[in-house]
Amino acid sequence: MSAKSHATKSKSVKPSQPVKPVESIEPAVTASATASDDGIFSARFDRHRDELESLFRMLYGESAELNEFERAMADAYADRPADLKALDIAREQDPQWYKRGDMFGMTMYTDLFAGDLKKLAGKIDYLKEQKLTYLHLMPLLQMPHPDNDGGYAIEDFDAVDPRIGTNEDLAALTKKLREAGISLCLDFVMNHTASSHRWAKAAEAGDPKYQDYYFCYDDRTVPDQYDAQVPQVFPNTAPGNFTYNEKMGKWVMTQFYPFQWDLNYRNPKVFVAMMSSVLHLANLGVEVFRLDAVPYIWKQLGTNCRNLPQVHTIVRMMRMMLEIVCPAVVLKGEVVMSPKELAAYFGTPERPECHMLYNVSIMVNLWSALANGDTRLLKAQIDKLDALPENCWFVNYLRCHDDIGWGLDEDEEVRLAIDPLKHKEFLYHFYEGAEPGSWAMGELYNYDEASKDARSCGTTASLCGVEKAIITHDKPAYEKAIGRDLLMHRAMAFLRGFPMLNCGDEIGQLNGWEYKEDPDRVEDSRNLHRSPFDWNKADERHTEGTLQSRLWEGMEGLREMRSDPCFAPDAWVTTWDTHDDGVLAVVRKQGERTIVGLFNFADRDATATMDSTVDATLPAEPVALTPYEYKVIVTHE
Repeated sequence: MSAKSHATKSKSVKPSQPVKPVESIEPAVTASATASDDGIFSARFDRHRDELESLFRMLYGESAELNEFERAMADAYADRPADLKALDIAREQDPQWYKRGDMFGMTMYTDLFAGDLKKLAGKIDYLKEQKLTYLHLMPLLQMPHPDNDGGYAIEDFDAVDPRIGTNEDLAALTKKLREAGISLCLDFVMNHTASSHRWAKAAEAGDPKYQDYYFCYDDRTVPDQYDAQVPQVFPNTAPGNFTYNEKMGKWVMTQFYPFQWDLNYRNPKVFVAMMSSVLHLANLGVEVFRLDAVPYIWKQLGTNCRNLPQVHTIVRMMRMMLEIVCPAVVLKGEVVMSPKELAAYFGTPERPECHMLYNVSIMVNLWSALANGDTRLLKAQIDKLDALPENCWFVNYLRCHDDIGWGLDEDEEVRLAIDPLKHKEFLYHFYEGAEPGSWAMGELYNYDEASKDARSCGTTASLCGVEKAIITHDKPAYEKAIGRDLLMHRAMAFLRGFPMLNCGDEIGQLNGWEYKEDPDRVEDSRNLHRSPFDWNKADERHTEGTLQSRLWEGMEGLREMRSDPCFAPDAWVTTWDTHDDGVLAVVRKQGERTIVGLFNFADRDATATMDSTVDATLPAEPVALTPYEYKVIVTHE
C-alpha cells in the first residue's frame, strides 16, 4: 500500500495556546469536594459513580487519571454559568425536549452564512423567521488553513478559530440563540487532531509521552498488520491508513487525511483531555455535540477498527459525564453504518449512549427513490429503523456539508432483483447528469476506478432539477423540479425523528460552481454545495411566485404539518403498502387520531390503495396522485 504524502501547504495561523494540563496527578480528591456545595452535583455524581468508575477501570485499569476525570467534572460544574445550570434543571424535568414535533433544525457554515460569529448573531431574526429550534454550525474551532478538511482538522479543541471569532463571541451567540429558543449544535471531532495540534507537534519533536497520544511506529510491521484488516476511508483522495512523518521518523495512523492524526484512546490522558474540552464547550453554551466519526475511535489489531465494544464504553461514559455536569446537553452520533449497527449507539433505556443519530441511510434511500421512482428500498429501510427500540431517535435530512455516499442495503437490493453495483453506478451517474433522462446537475466525489465506487455532490435544488430547468428555460421541467424538492422535504420531515435543513435549501440555492476558480478549494468537489449564502436571493422569499417564495412557503407548510398531535415523541409510526411501488405511505397514530402521508416519487400519475385493518383507519378509497405530489390525510380523530 502506498504511503500518504507528508507534505502539506504552509500555514499561517495563530499558535495554539496550551489547554489546562491534565497530566499531573495529585492526591485523590472527591469530585464533589471541588464543586459548588449546592448538593446538585453530588446527587447527580452519586447516581452514576459506580458505573462510571467501573467502566473507566474496565478500559484503563487502576489509572490515576480517574481522579483527574472526576476533578474535571467537578471543576466544570463549579464554573458552569447560572443560566445554563437553570437550563439543566429544566431539561431534567423535560428529558424528551429534543423529540417534540416543533423541533426544526438547520446546518450551516458560519463563514459562508454570515462571515463570523458576531455577524451571525445579527442574523438571528432570519433564523427565528423560520421557527428554528436547532442550529448546527459546522466546525469552528481553531484549525490550520487551508488544509483543514472543512474544519474537521482541529488544532485546539478549546478555542474558536480566529477567522471566525473568539470564545467570547461563541458564548454571546449561544446566549442570544437560547433567548430565541434555538439550541446550538457543534461538531466534536473525536477521532483525530490536526497534525499542527500542540500534541502532534510535541510528538513530531520526539516527545514519547505525546507520541503515545497517537499511533506512532518505527517501521511498517504494525501498520501493515492494521492495513490487513482496516478498510481505507478515502482510497482515492487519501489512500492508506498511515503516513510517514520524516521529522519524527515514524509512521503515524491517519485514517482520514495525512494532516489528521488518529488519537489513541487506549491512553487515559487522551480521554480525560478530550472530555475536558467537551465540558469547556458545554459551558460556552453548546447544547448538542455531533460526535464525528465516533465508530472509528477505538483501534485494536486484528479487527477492522469499526464499532468496537470500547467505543460504546466511551460514549456511555460521555453520556454519564453530561448527565452529571450539564444534563441540558445531548449527544448526536454520526454513525455511517448499516441499521443493524445503529441501535448499539443509543445504548439501552437503562444505560443510554447517544440521544440521537444522523439518519444517513434514509437520506441515501430518499435520493435513490427519487432517481428511479421506486420506493421499495426506501420503505424497507424505514421499516428497519422503525423496528428499532423506542429510545432510538433520528435527525432527518436531505443534504448537509458532506457528499451522498451510496451505502444502500445490498442484501435487500438482491432480494428485490436489483444489481447493487449497477444500481450504485446508475445513481451517481444520474446525479451528475450523465444518465439519459436525468434532470440533475451535480458532481462525483472520490471516484474509485478499481471498485467503481463514487459519491455525489450538489445542493438539493440542483439535484432535484431546478438548476438544469433554469438553464434550459424549460418551464414544465422547472415546475416538476420544484415539486421534487418539496416532495423530498415533506417526506423527510414525516418520518420518525426531526427534520434538519441544509442552509440555502429553504430558498432553493443552486450549486456554487465558482469553487473551481479557487485553488484552495478546487480539489474537493464537496465545495460545490459549500458556497456563500446568497442574501440577494433570500430577499426574494417575500416576492410571490419566485423560487425562493415557493420553497419558503413549502417549509412553512412542513412546520405546520408537524404541529399535528401525531408528531408527538411517542406517536406510533409505520409504513403501509400502497400497491404502487412509486408511492410511499407512512401512517402516524397518536391516541385516537391517525394521519397518513402519501408521497409519489414517480414521474407519472399514481394511485395509492391502502388495505384497511383494525389497527388504523386508512383511506377507504384509492387516492390519486400526480407526479411528485404528496398528500397528508387525516383519517381518524
